[in-house]
Amino acid sequence: MDGDRRGWRQCLVSGAVFVVCMAGTTLPSPLYGLYQEKFGFSELTVTVVYAVYAFGVIGVLLLTGNASDSVGRRPVLLWGLGFSAASAVCFLCATGLGWLYAGRLLSGLSAGLFTGAATAYVMELAPYGGVSRATFVATAANMGGLGCGPLLSGVLAQYAAWPLYLPFAVHLALVACSAVVLLRLPETVRERRPLSTVRPQRPGLPAQVRAVFGPAAIASFVGFALFGVFTSVSPAFLAQSLKVDNHAVSGLVVALAFFASTAGQLAVGRVGMARSLPLGCAALLVGLALLAGALRWDLLVLVVLSALVGGGGQGLAFRAALSAVAEASPADRRAAVISMLFVVAYAGISVPVIGVGLLAVHIGLEGAGLVFIVCMAVLVSTAAVYLLRRPVPART
Repeated sequence: MDGDRRGWRQCLVSGAVFVVCMAGTTLPSPLYGLYQEKFGFSELTVTVVYAVYAFGVIGVLLLTGNASDSVGRRPVLLWGLGFSAASAVCFLCATGLGWLYAGRLLSGLSAGLFTGAATAYVMELAPYGGVSRATFVATAANMGGLGCGPLLSGVLAQYAAWPLYLPFAVHLALVACSAVVLLRLPETVRERRPLSTVRPQRPGLPAQVRAVFGPAAIASFVGFALFGVFTSVSPAFLAQSLKVDNHAVSGLVVALAFFASTAGQLAVGRVGMARSLPLGCAALLVGLALLAGALRWDLLVLVVLSALVGGGGQGLAFRAALSAVAEASPADRRAAVISMLFVVAYAGISVPVIGVGLLAVHIGLEGAGLVFIVCMAVLVSTAAVYLLRRPVPART
């Protein structure tokens, strides 16, 4: 009994470290408008600054995504916290656009190291028989941490002094505390190998996975693209079109999408894996429609509903997609296939967002948003129709 309590305590503490790291990746979201005023850059630049993060994540996933299996969980997580701290320092020292690019890239490297290693670490620290609950802890820490970032920075920027500095100073202090906590936790990889044994991963797609991977990848791409738009340009839309200048409100709207995703992922257990992917696609389609209505009629309530419904759909679809792809993959190729799914997902959080920024220069933010919605709606509708005709096997 004492061992179980100690195991759950370690599991929850490691989950808290996960939250701190992921919160740092979304911390700047409500602050981009302030950086625009300070440095005088365009909406396109905002989207590029945001997307640099995803390129960092993709690079780490492809090159060193399996490093913690060799050198251990704690060393990789400590490196992740180091990159997170360096990112915060870049934002604290920002005197020009280059600092923002560097900060976002370092943040992406941090998230790339944490995504796989921290998920495995949280699950391995749980007591025997607690895999299901530990998976919930890891899921909630990942998506909940992403939601806490904009909420924290929005509240501090609105109601405290030094809006472009205090959020990052607070995060730097949290990272330092997390490093101390992490050093007190045990290592879970028993047979550790030197760093020289780590090799870049080559994402692959075996023939038997392709039928499942196509709709799963499309749903993941659209869901992460919706997150990309919410975290990069929704604060600008709220300020320009809805005259909502309260940074706390902007941060809350972004946070709601991530919190709803956490709820959606938890709902998969009740809905069932086979039904979660098509239902998630349907919810994503409704979320996109609500966002289109918000852009057309300038209604804050529709933005909030879009965050809740779209975020919930993303959670349903992504957890089901991940499970379906893992089930269909041969054991010796499973990690490579899952890496490919994450690469597609993070491409969704970057490429469409840059496209929105490019279009916004010529047709305005609202017009660019509507074009984005139409493109994403076509993609997710295609995936939904395919899944209705060829549903994912119930055993997943």
